[in-house]
Amino acid sequence: MITTIKTLSQLIADGQVAGKRVLIRSDMNVPMAGGAITEDTRIRASLEAIRMALDAGAAVMVMSHLGRPKEGEIMPRDTLTPIAERVSELLGISVPLQRDWIEGVDIAPGQIVLLENCRCNVGEKANDETLARKMAALCDIYVNDAFGAAHRAQASTEGVARYAPIACAGPLLEAELNALSRTLTDPARPLVAIVGGAKVSTKLSILLALAGKVDQLIVGGGIANTFMLAKGLKVGKSLVEEGQLEEARQVIALMKERGAEVPIPVDVVCAKSFATDAEPTVKAATDVEEDDLILDIGPETAQQLAGILRKAGTIVWNGPVGVFEFPNFAGGTRVLAQAIADSDAFSIAGGGDTLAAIAAFDVADKIGYISTGGGAFLEFLEGKSLPAVAVLQERAAE
Repeated sequence: MITTIKTLSQLIADGQVAGKRVLIRSDMNVPMAGGAITEDTRIRASLEAIRMALDAGAAVMVMSHLGRPKEGEIMPRDTLTPIAERVSELLGISVPLQRDWIEGVDIAPGQIVLLENCRCNVGEKANDETLARKMAALCDIYVNDAFGAAHRAQASTEGVARYAPIACAGPLLEAELNALSRTLTDPARPLVAIVGGAKVSTKLSILLALAGKVDQLIVGGGIANTFMLAKGLKVGKSLVEEGQLEEARQVIALMKERGAEVPIPVDVVCAKSFATDAEPTVKAATDVEEDDLILDIGPETAQQLAGILRKAGTIVWNGPVGVFEFPNFAGGTRVLAQAIADSDAFSIAGGGDTLAAIAAFDVADKIGYISTGGGAFLEFLEGKSLPAVAVLQERAAE
């Protein structure tokens, strides 16, 4: 897919960036607490494009969103001030934050400015054409490096790319698309997917899409509980969606038609309450009691699934298989994370909870590619067109 899109690296190689005004759409939407950044992976991932443009002699403007602000006003929680401070620290240069920037930015080659939260602009979410044209007028080259927002058709992601003189992908977006394309177009087999999470309903479309592609579909968390119930097993008072049982059976049937399978847990770790200090009890999947909460897969199931992962050619991971935030119920996710790390397979992981698990079990350097996107990651795997990517393809074809 990426071969049909212009990239920043190509433009630099062709000498088209020096002296130009470059507007980079980054994704620096990092978790915050009390006005302070608690985890800066997305900021660090955004630095390569910025450094490339600066080193090429461009005047660099960077825009990003933070949180879900109300358009037309900038509340204290919405400001990118902490982001500007962190970028300055990481780059080793002063990166000023410009509050009012839509009508123009005064910047020279070799300089950089961070533009205040783009989602505070009226018309951003609606992809307003007037707003998009004003963004495009700021630059000679627009660079989309925000894969995490690529599934949203907004002024800063899709609209501006239509009207900028040149529109291209940054190195992070380029790497994401290459990794995901490798996973879907010609994956090494067996192709194994892990889909965890609370509800089947929120991930039904990805489950159905993967059921037509993968050789093994491992489900975890509340999703696994629903699949267990669909197979006639009792799940006690566990998180489950009884209204999604037929959908779960449909996924199982689709896999079976292809000679593939959805492994159902043979043992589970239960508790009587949902608490970090709850007493864990390992039970056969057939022995779950009415007042039990299933909070993790059991050790036998974990080893069975680990065996599947070690033999895989390609692994897609989205979501933990238990409440790994509670130490007593982290075993299943830990075993699977280590199995992925030990596998010779190409592995790609995405989603906030997945990234947290990767960090918790210290396996980041053993994962083939870690995606910065959540919703965009899932929508790409479903085969959906990402608006911010589609427009870059259109512009490259001009």
